[in-house]
Amino acid sequence: MVYITEDMVRRRAEHNECEIFSLEEVSLHQQDIERIEHLDRWCRDLRILYLQNNLIPRIESLGRLKKLEYLNLALNNIEVIENLEGCESLQKLDLTVNFVGRLSSVESLRHNIHLRELFLVGNPCTEFEGYRQYVVASLPQLKWLDGTEISRSERIRVSQGLEEVKRRVSEQERQYLRRRAKEREDAQRKAAGEETGNKEREAGFNTGISSTVPGLEENKENQEVEKNTQLKTTSPELDEEEQEREFWHTPCSFTPESRVEAHRHLEEKRRAKEREKEKKKPKASRTLITADGRVMNVNEPKLDFSLTEDEENNTIVLDLAMYRHMDTSLIDVDVQPTYARVTVKGKIFQMVLPAEVKPDSSTAQRSQTTGHLVLTMPRAGGEIKGTKTVPRPPRACQNRHSSSSDNNTRKNDVPERLEVDPSRHTALDLVNIVPRQSTKEGPLETSRMAPAASSGHSSSSDRFVDDPDVPPLI
Repeated sequence: MVYITEDMVRRRAEHNECEIFSLEEVSLHQQDIERIEHLDRWCRDLRILYLQNNLIPRIESLGRLKKLEYLNLALNNIEVIENLEGCESLQKLDLTVNFVGRLSSVESLRHNIHLRELFLVGNPCTEFEGYRQYVVASLPQLKWLDGTEISRSERIRVSQGLEEVKRRVSEQERQYLRRRAKEREDAQRKAAGEETGNKEREAGFNTGISSTVPGLEENKENQEVEKNTQLKTTSPELDEEEQEREFWHTPCSFTPESRVEAHRHLEEKRRAKEREKEKKKPKASRTLITADGRVMNVNEPKLDFSLTEDEENNTIVLDLAMYRHMDTSLIDVDVQPTYARVTVKGKIFQMVLPAEVKPDSSTAQRSQTTGHLVLTMPRAGGEIKGTKTVPRPPRACQNRHSSSSDNNTRKNDVPERLEVDPSRHTALDLVNIVPRQSTKEGPLETSRMAPAASSGHSSSSDRFVDDPDVPPLI
């Protein structure tokens, strides 16, 4: 059942910037609406309302629309004209192809003094003898009936034999109501029979029990005939085309119930087609590698896994918790340098690896007890590890914190280095390598030369002899 919702009205109010409180015209046709509601509270300023080609059985919830001028209810299931007294501004009413059989309900439109046009074409009441005369006489404010203008002379002629027309119309109306009640009972009986037939068909009602006496040849033949006929009548595998042809070609009276039944049948066919399309529609393939080359992690079989790195053997180990009793032939493994892909019964498990591996040297092993699949993938190259450089403390603070710095270096596993005391660093004095003698001094004293000679040339001082005849150097 389709209801009038606020979202439906708002979507139909695009021309009014989706505002419904000030809406003056709205079209709700061909929406399969089965009840009029909420419009008299949401859209008080409505002037034009289109509700044709729905399944509305009754006119209701329109009495507060004081500004309504045109109401279109064609192609619905309305049987009585009612609840329009509050529409003070109503000028045109269209009830084409409905089921209005109670022609006396037209008199309820006398309060709509501004009503000028009325359409009742295709209703059962139009077949009544004296229909037009009755409507023209009942609604003196009416100017057009079923697209034909009401002339002054016609109105005068109608007023002359009005009592006779009313009597004939009332008799025909009672006959129609009795026929309508019978049609309603038949429809209810048919619906109940279809429900019980569906229940029996669902429960597999095909007993094939025969009331004949077994043992006789005639009875056996009768049993076979009854069984064949019963299989034909109760078989659920009837051709779909035959059912469709039987539904549309079986004669039936044009009633609100038959119209609703046809609508339900079309709705079921449409839903069946949609379900078939959904089944035939291929599932969208999962994206394993994006357009820019990025590999995605996928776990369609929903397996538990663990990815570890073996530093000692320089390998990456992927452990997949496979189903224990599943055949290994249903597993396909594909190892690439940057990712590993495992297909399990058509479902893909893909994992991006933390480092590049060697696919040719990789191995796949499965446990016979747990069923786990273990992929061992050696790394493509040795890993280069960087050493942490510890900043060197200042020399002034080195001696002060020598003990603490030694403990910190041991804790941080930093290799120890030999340090030389800076106080013991002696630079070579090149200035005093050769002693100098001032001009005022005499010859070099032996006492001053003695240490130098004794330091590195003790053997040459023993061979030196001072000659007094040689003058000293100046």
